[in-house]
Amino acid sequence: MTDQPAKKPWEWPEEHWRHIVSRAYGGRSLAPKAWPNGARCCVALSFDADHETGPLRDSDESPMRISQGQYGSRQGMPRIRRLLDQHGIKASFFYPAVSALLHPEEVRAVADDGHEIGIHSWIHEANTGLPPGVERELTLRAADTLEKVSGRRPVGIRTASWDFSVDTLDIIREMGLLYDSSLMADDEPYELLAHGEPTGVVELPPEWIRDDAPYMNMLRFSAIRPYTPPSGVEEIFRAEFDGAYAEGGTFLLTMHPHVIGHRSRIALLERLVEHIKGHEGIWFATHAELAQWCKEQAK
Repeated sequence: MTDQPAKKPWEWPEEHWRHIVSRAYGGRSLAPKAWPNGARCCVALSFDADHETGPLRDSDESPMRISQGQYGSRQGMPRIRRLLDQHGIKASFFYPAVSALLHPEEVRAVADDGHEIGIHSWIHEANTGLPPGVERELTLRAADTLEKVSGRRPVGIRTASWDFSVDTLDIIREMGLLYDSSLMADDEPYELLAHGEPTGVVELPPEWIRDDAPYMNMLRFSAIRPYTPPSGVEEIFRAEFDGAYAEGGTFLLTMHPHVIGHRSRIALLERLVEHIKGHEGIWFATHAELAQWCKEQAK
């Protein structure tokens, strides 16, 4: 006897699609009424330090692909750290645990600089493709590894490729994390709901248009090519910041050392930072500082 074929989405009963939508849903806005010290806009810069884990995740042993990731550590990270130091900015760095194990001195130096270290998977695995229970084990192991390497227990997570499975929110709650930065329901921070119930987890929403990789990434044997010039990316990022500033909100930017760290691209980040600092009332915050402020102001 064969199993009955699964129903098509248009055949689902209402309770089924409502259940799917409500697993990790946007709840109350956590956009604060005021920023610290009377600031007008919060700017949260972040870097996903994937390094060699992109090809490793894909079982790709090509030295060429691995060298692309290694560039992020050898050249990208020193340039990023110098820029942040020169401008007195603290940022958030999300590390796959394997990246941290490959570059422990880098992670410790970043932490010593006063930047935040956040969870970003074990080996940049895609959560939605993992067998049951594996995501939980890898996430817990990643948190333990980052704590051991950096000396600090991470309080936030960004899933690799923003791949948020049906189990991810339960794992975040079990771990007692302050925030997630993987979902995209708003421009401003909000509280995550699980089946209609508040979780206390702060969502700091990223977006593909505020990420360097979609514009600048390169995979040799695919259609992924850096079609957008740095000036075009800079224009988009500036427009996103200008909109956040006009609304008195949050500008959250995601970058990758092996992408933004090239000579022609780090210059656009420098110009963007100078543009931002040309405005009055800017609060540069780590993701942890942003999440904590929003949560406290919402009480």
